[in-house]
Amino acid sequence: MVRKPIKNLHLSVLPPDGKVRVSSPIRMNDNAIRTLIATRIHWIRKQKAKFAGQLRQTPREFISGEDHYFLGQRYRLEIFIKDEPSKIFLKGKNKIVLQIRPEATLEKRKRVMLDWYRKELKDVAGELLEKWQNKIGVRVSLWSIKRMKTRWGTCNQKTSHIWLNLELMKKPKNCIEYVVVHELLHLIEKKHNDRFVALMSQYLPKWRTEKDELNRFILSHEKWASCDIAFYKIR
Repeated sequence: MVRKPIKNLHLSVLPPDGKVRVSSPIRMNDNAIRTLIATRIHWIRKQKAKFAGQLRQTPREFISGEDHYFLGQRYRLEIFIKDEPSKIFLKGKNKIVLQIRPEATLEKRKRVMLDWYRKELKDVAGELLEKWQNKIGVRVSLWSIKRMKTRWGTCNQKTSHIWLNLELMKKPKNCIEYVVVHELLHLIEKKHNDRFVALMSQYLPKWRTEKDELNRFILSHEKWASCDIAFYKIR
């Protein structure tokens, strides 16, 4: 639980493991907080059950035959050993080829894959940001890609800085677009209130469907460090 200078109690059940987060007003007493949480127990259990029942990948070993996702499609990984600089490319309609040196470790294979996802997301999200900034009439000062455990994206309204989760590159493009629009609209409205919902419906009428699709998609099993970040300035 975290106490903040806010007016109301905020209760969230966070992916991927259903961790419960409580933000309460600084002066709200513990008994009042426990009472309010008790009234939401049924909702909490329902949300946790959703996460528990969601499909998850087993730990990735980055070997030939493994399944990996890219833009919402499942690809079969093919390892190609060659004593040249590492690279990744798509082959046909359903293969990702990871070219690595003979001595490459598991961590090296993982790093090459993450760097490739980051490069691809930079291109896809960059185009979407440019498209939607022009449509909405807002501009970000900086946007970044990092691996986040509980959010697909986040926005600092004061600095106009947007963060996108690297895991988005595994999701369908329309889901990435939903997150981009969501975060850009936070430059206009900070809270998830009626005004924000109206803005989402104005600019992206099918946003609820895309949100549900994103949250139903198979989850990664991996754990990662929060320091894995890349920054991009808006030109």
